[in-house]
Amino acid sequence: MDHTASGDDPSSRCDYYRRICDLPAVLDPSHPDRIVMRTTTVWGLIMPVALGQAVQADMRKRQIDLGPILSHPRSQHWSFLIRPDLPEDDKLFAEMFRSNVSVVRNGGTIALPGPTDRCAEFRVWVEPPRSAFRPSGLAVMDAVRACAPRRERRTAVSA
Repeated sequence: MDHTASGDDPSSRCDYYRRICDLPAVLDPSHPDRIVMRTTTVWGLIMPVALGQAVQADMRKRQIDLGPILSHPRSQHWSFLIRPDLPEDDKLFAEMFRSNVSVVRNGGTIALPGPTDRCAEFRVWVEPPRSAFRPSGLAVMDAVRACAPRRERRTAVSA
């Protein structure tokens, strides 16, 4: 991150996320060392690590700016922080479900990495936020489509 580790505590990290990265971060009242954000102006796309790595590589190959990406080491998932531009569309949700991708929309909560060692067990930045930039959710979904394993369609066999 762009600030020094000395003097970095949950409060200063939360302030950095708000001021520099324009993330709606707050300290979780029930866990003061935990930083969370409500999804309003920022949404998340959560996917398995292998798909996330492929999406990251695809976006780099196509020279699409990545924006912040979180790793959740215990659950082995990545979260791409995105602009909230995905439409309400049942077909899109079904496609994401088949690709094992979920979207955290308005009103959801995403926990952000904190400065304590314990937090690194739960979440770390793959691509840390350095500004208010977030990629379009549609651009990340295009990369998911390009990288998600193709599933064979099952057809009913008549007897």
